[in-house]
Amino acid sequence: MKFTRSAKLALAVAASAAMAVSLLTPAQANTRSTVAIYYSNPLTGFNSGTPKTNLVTNADAEYLQFSGFAYYNDKGVYIPNTTFGSFKVSKSSATDFRTSWTVNSGRVWSDGTPITGADLLFGHIISSSDYSKAAGLGDPITKKDNVFDSGSYGSTYDNDIQGISVSGNTVTLSWPRKMPNWELLGVGPTPVHALVLMAEGKTELGTASENLAAKARFLEAFLDKDTALLKKIAAVWNKDYTIDTVNSKTNPLLFVGNGGFLVDAAVKGQSVTFKANPRYNSGPKLAGGINTIIFRFLSDGTAAAQALANGELDIYEGQATVDGVAKLKATKGVSVFTGSSAVYEHLDINMCEDSKSVFNPRVSGEAKARALREAFLLAVPREEILDKLVRPIAPTTPVLRSSFAFPGMATYDKTIVANGSAKYMESQEVRTKRALAIIKKYYPKASATNPGITVSYLFGNPDNTRRVAQAALIKAAVAKAGINLNVQPQTGWGGKIGTAPFDVAGFAWSKSSDAQFSTNPLFDSNGGNNYSCWTSPAIDKLLLPLAERTWSNSVLSQLYTNAEREINKQAWTIPIFRHPLVLGYNEKLQNVSAAPFSPNIIWNYWEWTYKA
Repeated sequence: MKFTRSAKLALAVAASAAMAVSLLTPAQANTRSTVAIYYSNPLTGFNSGTPKTNLVTNADAEYLQFSGFAYYNDKGVYIPNTTFGSFKVSKSSATDFRTSWTVNSGRVWSDGTPITGADLLFGHIISSSDYSKAAGLGDPITKKDNVFDSGSYGSTYDNDIQGISVSGNTVTLSWPRKMPNWELLGVGPTPVHALVLMAEGKTELGTASENLAAKARFLEAFLDKDTALLKKIAAVWNKDYTIDTVNSKTNPLLFVGNGGFLVDAAVKGQSVTFKANPRYNSGPKLAGGINTIIFRFLSDGTAAAQALANGELDIYEGQATVDGVAKLKATKGVSVFTGSSAVYEHLDINMCEDSKSVFNPRVSGEAKARALREAFLLAVPREEILDKLVRPIAPTTPVLRSSFAFPGMATYDKTIVANGSAKYMESQEVRTKRALAIIKKYYPKASATNPGITVSYLFGNPDNTRRVAQAALIKAAVAKAGINLNVQPQTGWGGKIGTAPFDVAGFAWSKSSDAQFSTNPLFDSNGGNNYSCWTSPAIDKLLLPLAERTWSNSVLSQLYTNAEREINKQAWTIPIFRHPLVLGYNEKLQNVSAAPFSPNIIWNYWEWTYKA
């Protein structure tokens, strides 16, 4: 339930450490108080707010530990969390729009410290470039002397927020106009007293008086823009949470939370264990009976399905394989749900400054680099990928033609009519022929047996069954267009996206909201999720209206079309398909359902309970 401040996307690629099923231990053999969940992507840290740790597994771990002002349910409806607090428009005029966010009295952190308005201010520090510059924390946009390694800079919040004030348990945000989806542009709780104590070198939980004093020091530092203390806090936030092992020696201040469950232990590449928070009073009441939730990491979806059948897992949801789905449906005692997720597969071309790729205009010149990017994307065998890897699970899945809208959304059909995607919808034979002609223009000797260029391809862990197969299909197809694909799967791929020596990255984005501007951070030159360093003033201008006001679906479709037409002209990226959702779970576990937005499966963990 951690509030998503800037509606940013979370990386959602099934890439995980190898782990034999035999290493798992039955979750429910002795008690019915534990829920073990399959994750294909191992945890890389307990702070998903940095570019290197922006992973679904990390974000889900935070969701269990933090409760904020609202969450999405399984119908995609935004639900206010009135147990924690309230939010409202406190002033509305043409040039002065304000929203207020109030924590209910009596809400406490897991160490007993009261939650107040001061706990809502940290998000502003890691989201506002203006505050960062004013506080001597560097310029997050130019990266000059930047202190906080935050992915929230460059968001709609960052671009438009004009001011913030705090009074008791209430924080008020000021905007230059009425903002679309303003309820998503809010603030969430952070245990600032714990950050201060860690910044000061403490390694144990503080006393009640120490915690209150630390919170007061944070509030003073925020208001006074105390550069020295804020830099120390940045060091903690950037690095100390980036751990994947937790034991008795780990600093307990790292896991002060207000969610229903708190981190108890973590084994690198294998699991994370959460225990119920005895002081939890910030969200919906726990149904009862469950006191432990475990994230277990397996790279092979088929092996995970077998683990569910064996009773070693209770919930399976991930990047499903054909064999894995068949096994789920044949397993007694397992309920299976299928549908569509808000996760989509795509390929991104690296345009960062240090890239030595032929796709980079600094290397090949603008015209040649753009032509070669288009040739590569034309040669990608999207229909074949779906036919062989996706449609056996979800037969009606279409090739995705938009990065802004999904099939079934009111804006999708109108968006794809003129968004520039048509050139990628011709037959594979035609597209391959066009791609080879482009390559031969610059490399005359290129052919299906003599590549003109070599492209390095990053897609994640080598054990990822579906992505390995997908990479093989792409490699074979682009070879016919004179392109050699150097397949380079990497453990810890998330921190390598957009960096040399990788020319292209294949992964998925998982949307965390339905905000009309939710895709802006991907394509804006200064966007917090623009990891491939795409830069275009023309596209920046086309994205601006999405954050300026609420539009009708017809106008929104046209705005999406305008932006995507230019993006397709630049040949930066290509969407492939919307991930099918396959959820298998122990039929004795009640109230499990899948939400369309991240966090998909654990969105209502407080309702889970076992049948008597």
